[in-house]
Amino acid sequence: MWDYSEKVIEHYRNPKNVGKIDDADAVGKAGSLACGDQLKIYLKIKDNIVTDAKFQTFGCGSAVASSSILTEMIIGKSIEEVKKITNKDIAEQLGGLPPEKMHCSVMGYEALEDALKTWNNDNEALSDLKKPEKIVCTCFEVTENQIWDAIKQNGLKTIEEVTNYTKAGGACGKCKGIIQDIINTYQAKEQDAQKLSPTQKILKINNIIETQISPELQKDGGDINLVDIKDNKVYVKLHGKCSTCKNATLTIKRFVEQTLKTAMDEDIEVIEA
Repeated sequence: MWDYSEKVIEHYRNPKNVGKIDDADAVGKAGSLACGDQLKIYLKIKDNIVTDAKFQTFGCGSAVASSSILTEMIIGKSIEEVKKITNKDIAEQLGGLPPEKMHCSVMGYEALEDALKTWNNDNEALSDLKKPEKIVCTCFEVTENQIWDAIKQNGLKTIEEVTNYTKAGGACGKCKGIIQDIINTYQAKEQDAQKLSPTQKILKINNIIETQISPELQKDGGDINLVDIKDNKVYVKLHGKCSTCKNATLTIKRFVEQTLKTAMDEDIEVIEA
């Protein structure tokens, strides 16, 4: 029998903000009925502030509680504040979750992230930069990015921990080898990032920009140059079409940042100079 906190029990028995917002500014979803848990979250946003949030979920008591407290956490917050919320924050607000139920907090984080993506996704010019996500666990439809994010945010080191947080590997188990490869790759990148000297770091980041990022931006008539690096902050200059539209700039920044995070260091932050 799992040990639940009083807050989990309270939000399960009396969930807050249940329902649907018909004229929502952003809608996000996570999970799937195949894995027994699914969440849909609706946001109203005005002047970059979340003014209302509601959810619909199909799942266990932990899924209901995680969804309920998440809506309370984001209402009244700015988009920048909301973007910083992680699954660990959700679990902590609930007074903790059993390891086997941590995937419920991850589902809340993923639904919120998906909603924010739909809110920002009004620039079609960069659709060619989007790549389909690779499904690792076909039983529960868990992607490589979801596993990577769970490892990064929670410091996961074993397949069992990844299963607790994402459900990946919890059914047929055929994907456990791939999960271990992802864990090994993440740990190797962390070690490499720690070993690089400042000069080596600059050279490697500049090489990634020149060989991976710049060619993609040039397809859309833009380009990018490395300006400076201070700790994990990477300052770049955008050129051409990509520097003329605010929404396009935000989308490109996310693309650049994610590329550098994947190739280098998950703590990298990209700033336009």
